[in-house]
Amino acid sequence: MRMAKRSTEATTPGKPSRRPRSSAYGGAKTIDEYLARIEPDQRAALEALRRVIRKAAPKAEEVITYGIPAFKQDGFLLGFAASARHCSLHPMNNHTVADFAAELAGYSMSTGTVRFTPDKPLPAAVVAKIVKARVAENAADAKEKAALKMMKGKSGK
Repeated sequence: MRMAKRSTEATTPGKPSRRPRSSAYGGAKTIDEYLARIEPDQRAALEALRRVIRKAAPKAEEVITYGIPAFKQDGFLLGFAASARHCSLHPMNNHTVADFAAELAGYSMSTGTVRFTPDKPLPAAVVAKIVKARVAENAADAKEKAALKMMKGKSGK
């Protein structure tokens, strides 16, 4: 078996490494910056997706994580991205895509990704249901963590 060659280039302070730390879209720091750097048809599709997400989770914070736009509320909710051939929605867990597989039939899916094209965007109603499911899941997880923390604090006294 042939092993991949490792880079021998050392990373020095002030010098960029060979592997970018953020997306191929120029290391955007905000969702607006990310969207400004992609193709117009993908931008329109992802802006529409963003509006649906904002409406379904108005308290969510917009961030860039792993080089892609994402939303946080009691943890990461989901992210989205553009690539050369498609756009994608990333629910940031390993079961949401499977949970909504019937409603996403006709779209390319993998464990944590739904792929779509600007000319065949994801249905807004399905996206809203996914977002609300993720908000509820994160809220339940946060409540459980808080309860465990509280129990730990009481047992430590």
